[in-house]
Amino acid sequence: MGGSFVAFVILALAGKTALAFIPGSGSALKAAGLVAARQGSSRVGRRNGAPSMIFDFPAPGERKDYPRPPLEETSENQREAAAFSNAFIDLPRPERPLNVAVIGAGLAGLSCAKYLSDAGHKPIVLEARDVLGGKVSAWQDEDGDWVETGLHIFFGAYPNVNQMFTELGIRDRLQWKSHSMIFAMPGQQTADGFQRFSRFEFPALLPAPLNGLVAILLNNEMLTFPEKIQFGIGLLPAILFGQKYVEECDSLTVSEWMKKQGVPDRVNDEVFIAMAKALNFIDPENLSMTVVLTALNRFLQETHGSKMAFLDGPPPTRLCQPMADYMLERGGELRMEQRISSILLNDDKTVKGLKMQDGSTVVADAYVSTMPVDILKLMLPQEWKPMPYFEKLNGLNGVPVINIHMWFDRKLTTVDHLLFSRSPLLSVYADMSLTCKGYRDDDKSMLELVFAPAKDWIGKPDEAIIEATMEELYRLFPNELNKDGSGAQLLKSAVVKTPLSVYEATAGRELYRPVQTSPISNFFLAGCFTKQKYLASMEGATFSGKLAARALSDAAIANTIPLEKAASAVAA
Repeated sequence: MGGSFVAFVILALAGKTALAFIPGSGSALKAAGLVAARQGSSRVGRRNGAPSMIFDFPAPGERKDYPRPPLEETSENQREAAAFSNAFIDLPRPERPLNVAVIGAGLAGLSCAKYLSDAGHKPIVLEARDVLGGKVSAWQDEDGDWVETGLHIFFGAYPNVNQMFTELGIRDRLQWKSHSMIFAMPGQQTADGFQRFSRFEFPALLPAPLNGLVAILLNNEMLTFPEKIQFGIGLLPAILFGQKYVEECDSLTVSEWMKKQGVPDRVNDEVFIAMAKALNFIDPENLSMTVVLTALNRFLQETHGSKMAFLDGPPPTRLCQPMADYMLERGGELRMEQRISSILLNDDKTVKGLKMQDGSTVVADAYVSTMPVDILKLMLPQEWKPMPYFEKLNGLNGVPVINIHMWFDRKLTTVDHLLFSRSPLLSVYADMSLTCKGYRDDDKSMLELVFAPAKDWIGKPDEAIIEATMEELYRLFPNELNKDGSGAQLLKSAVVKTPLSVYEATAGRELYRPVQTSPISNFFLAGCFTKQKYLASMEGATFSGKLAARALSDAAIANTIPLEKAASAVAA
């Protein structure tokens, strides 16, 4: 979910400094009737906590979805994503479609298979498990309740993901929420004794970046104006020197960059810890500053970039299955519970086939691996490991992630949105019984929470993780959860541990991310760890599969892929 959150935070910190550099911003704000609003008085005249003429968001406990934003009208990236998709259909039709073994049925693999189908080829998707989705997989427990691998949020600034929903005809499965960013204020309560939140509301009347700036000007609760100015000054090199400076900052962690630029430590405490955990599940002491600046560069100009949506049910059935059905209807194959044992090579080091753990062999014209980088490193043939392209994969490792589900016996007071906890152990959370149609429950709450950083907890018992999470929830729900056992009761919980999830974007990692075309003529890579501009996200995974499909299709047109004599993939 990361990039658009970063853009918001950068705007929040830069505040009025950024506004001064935007020509005509004063007149635009006056036209919207917002200039008169003073910092510190943003709650005056609000309806349900928001100025009724400017903002629209639901009251606590109220469900409200919003129309899909006009992304095609406001986002050049969205238009480019649509053009990229159309380009597959316009490619010359192959005389003989290539049989392509796609390893993995996560978003990268299914995206690759979908666009290979559009290019006229035949994908054969091989999934090791009995469930689609990879890092967005989900399954049902003994009670029929869904358990997800992660809390997945869709942003307006995910052009290829949004384009996928359009092409599959399932746009209505995204539940768009108010254009808000909502942060818990630890230790602060409302007059009624509930957890207090600080809201940043983006007015629909204004385009980016003005909508973000107004959101900041109407909120002065997290950082002081002098702190915003100091951070805004720290950002000047990025503004002046552009992408070159952004790339050079990969050698610095966020914390190192802050010290170098003279940014106050409180900025880290108030904002950067939450930002780093939302971006890559790690702390500012480890996160590469390039991740932050790249996200700013990609999402700042997106009017609806930070607008969020929830999927209306579990990702495997509501998104991944339609992706699989699309390519199946066009002649592709999907083989579940097909785990690879080894990659077989020809004398010239090209791929001869895939040896499966059931003893069979899958032979195809070309192969695309979407395996997570840690598994890929284990599966590499010895003959490939000395090659610089594959050798640099040793610089990439997955980050541990823990996702938690907690079912309570009554409704807790939350809002229909994603919430940033700003707690030491939790990153973000949501009451899925309120935000998601597929999990709706009018009487009970189901909280889904991301526990991060998880490296010190991944090996601990589930009971210890739930106990630590409850300690955080006592602070987030002071009027409803009590240590003495009164109040809401926890009915059951589920802890999902992913020891090696998305690649860990520590300082210096960009040098190790490979492009989708490998030095092996019939072997390609996809996955969020491969080179693409949307980093470790659902958008990054989806886009990487699309890039791999295009690279393979172009190679087929150029006749650089040696074709197998057999006309189809076989299992022997």
